[in-house]
Amino acid sequence: MNNDTLQHTKLDGIVDYTAALDTLCKLAQHDLYLFERNFDGMGFNAEARYTILRNFLLANPAHRLFMLAHDTHYLSTLCPRMMVLLHQFGTSMFIYQTPKSLLHIAEPFSVADNAHFVRRFHFDDSRGILGQNDPENARVLKSRFMDMWSVSHPAVSGTRLGL
Repeated sequence: MNNDTLQHTKLDGIVDYTAALDTLCKLAQHDLYLFERNFDGMGFNAEARYTILRNFLLANPAHRLFMLAHDTHYLSTLCPRMMVLLHQFGTSMFIYQTPKSLLHIAEPFSVADNAHFVRRFHFDDSRGILGQNDPENARVLKSRFMDMWSVSHPAVSGTRLGL
């Protein structure tokens, strides 16, 4: 199969979804945009995910990781590996929290490089889809992410003092 072939993979549960997030993170060559309710239970404190994201950020100083959540408590207090990354890559990694006006948005999704995406249909529904080499749908989701990001605020600092 050609590496540029459009591919959609149905995800039937949280295990599939978590594996798809790993796949997406490995596919990223420039930018990663991740939106979840709170990132809890999605593998973000796993050593494997930490290694994937660390390698992504180490590969090039221009790489960027954008994390957006309705609630950042899990990331800031119960996810030490993401905090280690944020402290190490504070100029390349950002964690923002959505305002209350966006709490109605209940479809988590992530995008890599305007080409690949993972999305679920609802926070409470573990079914979803992994789209590879699908720039049309990836761009739509990235645009949605950027609209949300533009009205959100930094929630977790890359420095211990919050400076």
